[in-house]
Amino acid sequence: MAVRIRHAGRYRSIAMALMHHGFGYMVEELGLYHLLSLPRRLVTQEAHTSLTLGERIRLVLEDLGPTFIKLGQLASTRSDLLPDSIIQELVKLQDNVPPFPVERVRTIVEHELDQRMEEIFNSFEDTPLAAASIGQVHRAVLHSGQVVAVKVQRPGILRTMSRDLEILKDLSALAEKQLGWARQYQLSRMVEEFSKSLLGELDYGQEGRNAEKIAQQMDYDGVYIPDIYWDYTSARVLTMEYVVGITLSRRDELLSSGVKLKVIAQQLVEMMLRQIFIHGFFHADPHPGNVMRMADGKLALIDFGMMGRLNEEMKEQLSALVIALMRKNTDAMVRAILRLGVIPEDADRAALHNDMDRLREEYYDVPFSKMSIGKALNDLFGIARKHRLVLPPDLTMLGKTMLTLEGVISNLDPTISILEMAEPFGRELVKQRFSGPRLQRKFLGGVADLTESLLELPGQARQLSALISKGKLKVEIVAPELEHLERKLDRVGNRLAFSIVMLAFSIIMVGLIIGTAMRGQPSVLWNFPTVEIGGVVALLMFLWLIFAIFKSGRF
Repeated sequence: MAVRIRHAGRYRSIAMALMHHGFGYMVEELGLYHLLSLPRRLVTQEAHTSLTLGERIRLVLEDLGPTFIKLGQLASTRSDLLPDSIIQELVKLQDNVPPFPVERVRTIVEHELDQRMEEIFNSFEDTPLAAASIGQVHRAVLHSGQVVAVKVQRPGILRTMSRDLEILKDLSALAEKQLGWARQYQLSRMVEEFSKSLLGELDYGQEGRNAEKIAQQMDYDGVYIPDIYWDYTSARVLTMEYVVGITLSRRDELLSSGVKLKVIAQQLVEMMLRQIFIHGFFHADPHPGNVMRMADGKLALIDFGMMGRLNEEMKEQLSALVIALMRKNTDAMVRAILRLGVIPEDADRAALHNDMDRLREEYYDVPFSKMSIGKALNDLFGIARKHRLVLPPDLTMLGKTMLTLEGVISNLDPTISILEMAEPFGRELVKQRFSGPRLQRKFLGGVADLTESLLELPGQARQLSALISKGKLKVEIVAPELEHLERKLDRVGNRLAFSIVMLAFSIIMVGLIIGTAMRGQPSVLWNFPTVEIGGVVALLMFLWLIFAIFKSGRF
């Protein structure tokens, strides 16, 4: 509630955008109606029938500005969480924003680098090369004569995005309490993951480190990674080598320069597959504007804000998945995807196998060279979403990366199959997985873990013994429907106790009756006819017990 009061104006803007695009019912269900001084009929008005749900979501994000646009772009990589109809609209999001004045650029650079512009640069072009929601890029020349590209963060963008992310976290938690679909898509978890990614993009120092890591791992001669000038780089300013070349988005220029597009396509695929399968650290946004062909024939990568990571286990299972997909082996596909994610305890594994089998049949007659690895991965992620498997974000980002890569390749040379080029990498990973050195490392690692556990066992046993001796050991047992079982046991116990009391009362009454008969005188205690009254009470207790048994339906 404190968040809503502190940012009431922004909440109002969000509510207005939702209402304008037919999501007024959400404004009402989330309790944001009090922020709008509008008639109720306008808040709950129906959506425009000519627009799809995905289109209206995209329009809302565009209206709300940079934070929501960037989050929408990140969400477009999560085909395991969102339906294809929404993903297709989110990929259309563009952060076309006007550049901010060069005076502000100079102020930020001088503040971040603690030097005057004249002391850093021999020249600095006022007109930016490109402008986006987070920052813009200017061409400059250092006093050493080196031509550089200087990326400067937009003023106030960190404060704006931090505020919006705080609001989104509050709204997602509120939505999960009140809206079924928000719980189904685990909205809070999505917002948390996207927030980390977005805040990571705001750190230009991290982007510089990403570029250097890619440069260090690249053992492929056909790739060029620009140098980072750390003396002129900070969290809000990134100075890197200016690369001269033709971006792959300018296809006509590439053709007119006499370049063979097939060669470029093969270079690009080889470069990306090496990053993914060999190193496990890859450029996650290889769209045509981020890849340039240089005069010497090398491909240069730029913009290292969005990266993907695959650990050894993920690489192994991914290679197994690629091989299973090529062999059309349903069982192997199921095993690989289950190892890649976390499956709920109540998941229907038989239904999962059937869905995977249907997917296999869908691809059964597709020629190997025509198969799309990006689409196949996203289809797999769709099945994972249906069965509520939790997959690592980097794995689903890989699916989006492969789709982007296939789009670039199809524009350059549609005859190239990424899956065919990926097969040797997948097979090599499988070989490495069962190689002698790797098995030896895993065995020695397992022995080390077991030894460490055994060494810790005496200490853990002493701690357990101390807790038991002090009476501090707590055992918590969680069982489904335990409360219901407890109530049933209470009722059984109560009825058993009642029956015992009735039996005891009956024995006493029988004793009184026998005693009276032997004496030949009526039994009277304190002037009360004890036998007669006891008989009436026993009869009532008996009738109540019979009634309770019939009422329970268990006789």
